[in-house]
Amino acid sequence: MIPVFDGHNDFLQRMVEAGPARDALWLKGDGTGHLDLPRIKAGGMIGGFFAIWTPSPEGPNDDAAVAQMENPPFALDLPDPVPATEALPHAMAQAANLLAMERTGTLQICRSAADIREAIAAGRIAAVMHIEGAEPVADLDMLHVWHTMGLRSLGPVWSRPTIYGHGVPFAFPSSPDTGPGLTDAGKALVRECNQLRIMLDLSHLNEKGFDDIAALSDAPLVASHSCAHAISASSRNLTDRQLQVIARSKGLVGLNYATGFLRADGKRQSFAGFDVILAHLDHMLAILGEDGVALGSDYDGALMPLDLSDAGKLQNLTAAMQAHGYSDELVAKIAWKNWVNVLERTWGA
Repeated sequence: MIPVFDGHNDFLQRMVEAGPARDALWLKGDGTGHLDLPRIKAGGMIGGFFAIWTPSPEGPNDDAAVAQMENPPFALDLPDPVPATEALPHAMAQAANLLAMERTGTLQICRSAADIREAIAAGRIAAVMHIEGAEPVADLDMLHVWHTMGLRSLGPVWSRPTIYGHGVPFAFPSSPDTGPGLTDAGKALVRECNQLRIMLDLSHLNEKGFDDIAALSDAPLVASHSCAHAISASSRNLTDRQLQVIARSKGLVGLNYATGFLRADGKRQSFAGFDVILAHLDHMLAILGEDGVALGSDYDGALMPLDLSDAGKLQNLTAAMQAHGYSDELVAKIAWKNWVNVLERTWGA
């Protein structure tokens, strides 16, 4: 099997919801969702970013929202901001569950590229603690607390505003240019993340916020789970100009498997085969180069293609890349090497 390092999953929310059954959910699975240790092992997944995320009372997986996204065009209203006092307890519960997964001996929270290589060599899942939407980071002091706990990747926004910036709404067709840039607090957050060598994730951020980080940050620019706007004109996808900016920084984009961000018609409907996925990869490779494209599934956070319906099917994707004519070395770069290399450049060895 070809190893896979994944740029984004939302499994920790399932762990919180499992309560006392959480260890069994991780170690054995329960037949639902997209991730658990058996399916991770079956699919060759060696590690990835485990997202800490605060749900909105209403969001893109509600029945009404799903119905709209199945029939474009649509433009869902941005969810209301979530105050830090509400986000922090939920985020801490998700972080506690990631720590509980580490205590099983099957997973290691990685704080350096050396940690990732060590975990892989030992047969443990190499986990990066990531916050998607910085509501639980009330100020820069709290950023240092999270860093001490193991945080090494941070997205300033999910698709709602924070004190730091503005996310894109779920909309199709739509430009990602949907609002103002980073706040002053957001610019200070970028500088402090650079000092702490916390990776900044551009996925979900609107275009002006993207440009602000590009101007301020001294690290490679990374979007952990996004697709090509030229192929699927979702607000969540990256324009060719944005891809070029990432390429100039020697950064990286992880391909999102969410069907609504892949399909040219923007429909939140599943599909078979890999043609549209390969079209996104071809497009991104043409701009970002062989070192700038990776994978960012969005498992347990979105509707998946039929042939990538859970982590156990990841080798279907690597086989499709090989059949498409990608060399073994290019497939390995996309599947795992590019993530490890960009984290080494961001965090240090």
